[in-house]
Amino acid sequence: MRQFSVAARIRRLSPGGTMRRLANVHDARSFSNSRRTRRFEAFAGLVDDLQRQSSRPLRILDIGGRSSFWEQRGWSARQDIRIVIVNLEAELAKEETGRPAYDNIEMRAGDATDLSAFPDQSFDIVFSNSVIEHLETFERQSAMASEVRRLAPQYWIQTPNFWFPVEPHFLTPFWHWLPVNVRVALLRRHRWGWCGPCADLDEARSLVLEHRLMRATELRGLFPGATLTRERIGPFVKSFVAVCGPAAAAPAGARASGASTSRGHSRVRRGR
Repeated sequence: MRQFSVAARIRRLSPGGTMRRLANVHDARSFSNSRRTRRFEAFAGLVDDLQRQSSRPLRILDIGGRSSFWEQRGWSARQDIRIVIVNLEAELAKEETGRPAYDNIEMRAGDATDLSAFPDQSFDIVFSNSVIEHLETFERQSAMASEVRRLAPQYWIQTPNFWFPVEPHFLTPFWHWLPVNVRVALLRRHRWGWCGPCADLDEARSLVLEHRLMRATELRGLFPGATLTRERIGPFVKSFVAVCGPAAAAPAGARASGASTSRGHSRVRRGR
C-alpha cells in the first residue's frame, strides 16, 4: 500500500481550498486573475501595434477560449476587432444560455490540431491561453503549433511550465513529476485541485494523460519564429508565452528570449 502512504504525504502538501481560491479565474480578485490581467495587458499592446498598421477590424482567432474571457476584459463589444473562438463544442446561442451575444464574436466547434476549415492566413493574430498543455501528447501539441503558424503571421500562445513545482490543474506540488500510475491511483481516491475523485480507472487515466506540461526547449522548437517570455513567481518560472508579432512585449515581471522577426505559417480544452 505504498502508493497510498505517498498519497497521505502529498495531501499534506496540497492546500486544497486555499489553492482553489487563489487559482479561481471566475473571481476577479484572485491571484490567478491578477496574473492573467497583467499578461493580457501585454497582449493588448501587441494588438494596438497591429491596429496601427491596419485600416480594417483586426481578426483574432482564440483557440480554446470562451466569450466570457473577452467580456470580462471589455473586448466583447469592440467594433475594431473580430474574434473567432474555436473550442471542442461551440458555445450555445443566446436564447439557450441567457448570456448576451456579441456582433464581434463568433463561436465555432473545432479541434486545435486540425483547423483546416480555415484557409491559410485567415487571421491577423492567434491567441491561446492555457490550452496546448491539454492535448495529451507532444505530437498533438506539434499539430496545434503548425496550425497556429499557418493561420496567422502573429500569435500569442501561453502555457504553464513543466518545471514549476506546483501543477496548475491539480494544484498540488510535484504532482506532474510523479509516475502516471501513481497519479491515476491518487486521483481515484481523492480530489486534487480542480480534478477528481474519479473512481473509474479509465476516466482517471484519461484525465491524468490529458495534461502534458511543456518545457522551454519544446516551445522553441514548435514556435521557432517566436520570442519566448517567462512569467515568474519569485525564482520560479511559472509559465511561458510564445509571441510572434511586431512588438513581442513581455508581461510585467517577465523575461524574454529569442526573436520574433520571422513569419510563420484532439482536443481544445473547454474554457480557461
